[in-house]
Amino acid sequence: MPRPQGSNGKTRIEKDSLGEKAVPAGVYYGIQTVRAVENYPISGYRAHPKLIQAIGMIKKAAAAANQELKLVDGRRATAIRRAADEVIAGKMNDQFVVDVYQAGAGVSFHMNTNEVIANRAIELLGGRRGQYEICHPNDHVNFGQSTNDVFPTAMRLSSLLLLNDLRAALRELSSAFAAKAREFDAILKSGRTHMQDAVPVRLGQEFAGYATALDRADRMIAQAQDLLRELGLGGSAVGTGVNTHPRYQKLVVRRLSEISGERLIATPDLRYAMQSNLAMSAASSALRNLALELIRITNDLRLLSSGPNTGFAEIFLPALQPGSSIMPGKVNPVMPEMTAMVAFQAAGDDLATALAVQAGQLELNVMMPAMAWNVLHTAEILKNAMRVFAEKCVEGIRANPERCQYYAHATISAAAALNPYIGYAAAAEIAKESVKTGRPVPEIALEKKLLDEKLLKQILDPRRMTEPAPPLAIGRRKGKRSAR
Repeated sequence: MPRPQGSNGKTRIEKDSLGEKAVPAGVYYGIQTVRAVENYPISGYRAHPKLIQAIGMIKKAAAAANQELKLVDGRRATAIRRAADEVIAGKMNDQFVVDVYQAGAGVSFHMNTNEVIANRAIELLGGRRGQYEICHPNDHVNFGQSTNDVFPTAMRLSSLLLLNDLRAALRELSSAFAAKAREFDAILKSGRTHMQDAVPVRLGQEFAGYATALDRADRMIAQAQDLLRELGLGGSAVGTGVNTHPRYQKLVVRRLSEISGERLIATPDLRYAMQSNLAMSAASSALRNLALELIRITNDLRLLSSGPNTGFAEIFLPALQPGSSIMPGKVNPVMPEMTAMVAFQAAGDDLATALAVQAGQLELNVMMPAMAWNVLHTAEILKNAMRVFAEKCVEGIRANPERCQYYAHATISAAAALNPYIGYAAAAEIAKESVKTGRPVPEIALEKKLLDEKLLKQILDPRRMTEPAPPLAIGRRKGKRSAR
């Protein structure tokens, strides 16, 4: 077992229902945590700090509620709350040593919490770690609680809190794209569909579309957060509230709302909250949808910046590092590449979460540790990636107006703007000749005398081609249309 901070090689003997075991003397956790560390040497990953913070908040709220209901004496409850405050502040993070892949339902992580808080409370009450008659992990810290209502509450609350941070990063990224949309609004370029030339579009319009997509993803995450607010804390073992006071559920959720600063709801159906993890599925799906949008957007940026001499080269991304160990001067789109890889991981995490969510049986889904790890991991890496992507890439993007203008004039699909005036068939002939000769569409249209120069200029006005506009007034003559 790895030696955590505070261990000096000495041990204390603790006892549980399976027997006695040596526990490092300098740690705050106890025998059940030691068993879990020995049983699950799986990934080396430990609980996300937000999950630790959330369960600390729950233990503080439960102690306050139990004290108010006179179920735990005031001296012990005060010590438990003080110890929980240290957990909430992150001072005990090194004591949470159970692997994220552990016993079903999160029992091991929950007991790790109970033991840490109990032993710290014992110290605050003047005792030594392991003197559980002073403050017991199960009888006092965990009074009226079960892993089956505490862990899902911690999972939902930690996800809710971390999604707040993620949404802040998402809004920063959306704002960065919106700023570029304004900056690039006047730059006309060729649109592309099916990876082929399409009608012109403004570069700013493309970037505005990216900002809007991210705003919609943010809205979906906010909707998932509403589901996460509904908690089954107080349901105890199977959602019946066994061993809890009739007032406990609403009281503990109210206290937890005050501690967390979040609007939390005591569910009216405790069985639903214990059986179903719809809220976690919704959160994971919303994160996956954000990830899919990020993949699409980063792919676009890589295409638009491809080159510099043999690609689109319509935009320039900030140069952050040399791009090759063999090709001098090469600079790669490293930030879009990184962001895409993070988004791939998010999509994979969502699949793992989905499999865990559907794996519940009867009164409990024991696969919650996998849900907690994957949703929090996804939120963490997406949050960090979006912040770096906005700061080191999007905010520094520069346009290449000359290249954009060249493509805008070169696209054969500019002929589509002529359809209302000369008809689809005649416009198609112009487009085919443009492909064959390489000559621009306006030049061929003038040569064929299908339109006069003044009307053609009006038709091909950049704003007119990139926004809804009423048809220009024209007259008819035999075989073709011309200006009045």
